[in-house]
Amino acid sequence: MNKLLHISASPRGPRSESLAIAATFLDELRAIRPDVTVEHWDLWDGTLPEFGPPAAAAKMAIFGGADPEGDEATAWRAARDTFERFDFADHYLFTVPMWNASVPYILKQLIDVISQPGMIFGFDPSTGYTGLLQNKRAAVIYTGAVYGPDRGPGFGNDFQQPYFEDWLRWAGVDDIRSIEFRPNLATADPEPGRRAAHLRATEVARGFLSPGEPTLLAG
Repeated sequence: MNKLLHISASPRGPRSESLAIAATFLDELRAIRPDVTVEHWDLWDGTLPEFGPPAAAAKMAIFGGADPEGDEATAWRAARDTFERFDFADHYLFTVPMWNASVPYILKQLIDVISQPGMIFGFDPSTGYTGLLQNKRAAVIYTGAVYGPDRGPGFGNDFQQPYFEDWLRWAGVDDIRSIEFRPNLATADPEPGRRAAHLRATEVARGFLSPGEPTLLAG
């Protein structure tokens, strides 16, 4: 249980607040668990397949108990290869900036590609969905420069964290530990919130590969 996949939905590289917080998390994690294997997956690296008409047809063929053929089979293999890259990990770290009140489209693309029957979920006509990602844990770093829970509706709404955590739970991941940095860059000094987010990342990392809640730092 020592393989961690860091999935980044931020395209901002060294200017990314979420990636900087992720670096703090990973530095602490490696310091206390040098046996951990970390793989980084930049969703902007061009490796995500599209999920278009052939893939959608393949999905419906699978639902109907048939085997996809031709272009549909090729699209289905691409989706399965992507899922297997995702599923190899014991646990996950996600960096998720807020885009237009929700998640970046590249993260939604990953979700749409891998959320397939027999991969992420099972389905029973009587009882509905069952998440197949069992015994996995996720740490999620949420950032945003305008929205904040203490601000009025003029600063937007949060369809980022509720959407993403609903998907994780639907997929079977119930152990979710969140880290948030949501400064109002127009009017406030972001530094206190930045320090708090990095401290929270350290706290979460300290207990992340152990059962139960992460150990809290004093002070």
